[in-house]
Amino acid sequence: MDPIIRAVGLTKSYGDNPVLRGVDLQVAPGTIFALLGPNGAGKTTMVRILSTLIRPDGGRAFVAGHDVAREPKAVRGVISLTGQYAAVDELLTGRENMVMMARLNRLGRSAARERSAELLRRFDLEDAQDRLAGRYSGGMRRRLDLAISLITAPPVIFLDEPTTGLDPRSRQTMWSVIRELVDEGVTILLTTQYLEEADQLANRIAVLDGGRIVAEGTASELKRGLSAGTVELTFFDVPAFDRAARYLGHEALHRDQTNLCLRVSFDGHAEQVRVLLERLRQAGVPAASLELHTPSLDDVFLSLTDTARAPQETAAR
Repeated sequence: MDPIIRAVGLTKSYGDNPVLRGVDLQVAPGTIFALLGPNGAGKTTMVRILSTLIRPDGGRAFVAGHDVAREPKAVRGVISLTGQYAAVDELLTGRENMVMMARLNRLGRSAARERSAELLRRFDLEDAQDRLAGRYSGGMRRRLDLAISLITAPPVIFLDEPTTGLDPRSRQTMWSVIRELVDEGVTILLTTQYLEEADQLANRIAVLDGGRIVAEGTASELKRGLSAGTVELTFFDVPAFDRAARYLGHEALHRDQTNLCLRVSFDGHAEQVRVLLERLRQAGVPAASLELHTPSLDDVFLSLTDTARAPQETAAR
């Protein structure tokens, strides 16, 4: 399937500060693609280029087949952008915000009211629709902001750190909304610093550091690519522990006689665990229990990024 978002060799500098250094990116339609990276890595610059807010210095980018530099109007017709902070008028009610934006998108009065009512219901804001947006909680403002971005039902949505500052419950609500959108065929490019968010939501993840993509894949692929995990085996008593340690020999990466635990490397496949347990059983030293330890997305992030040298993106923000 052809990518709905594609970037080839994108570069961007602010003065003498290179922010993007030849970024290639492909996003399949109807998926969530997460862009991770430390502050200043170039995430917001990528979103601003793809959403036509700024032009790249070099390279090309396409959204839904349209060149972002040569056909910005066509690109804007198929996208929506939700930035890091809710862009709502706090002196208007939730409903007034919705209707105003619908009218600005050239919907007639009746159509604007109907579309606004539909989205307010969907985002669980109907009961608060006549309350000033300035009195909304942070989570409600974010939901209203996302609802506004869906007035024209765009096939592509850019979410730039959409859950920044939200409490865990509000974040979970936003995650549910995002999943529902993708189930309906919407494509989402998500930037985030919450690694759990990318782990939970994204079909694919790219790690951006120093203006370059340093790794890309599914969450599982990135974790497996970092290093082998381990299997921690616990034994019934000291004699069983000693026999298992002698049997495994150099395969035992760590020995904890106090807790009767041995650790061996784990390649991420269940078959390896089955074979290991069967070997121990046949050797007469069955394990009492086991626990798998695999790299987390936090480990991947810390391993792949170097925040000490990441360029500052102050000018881009």
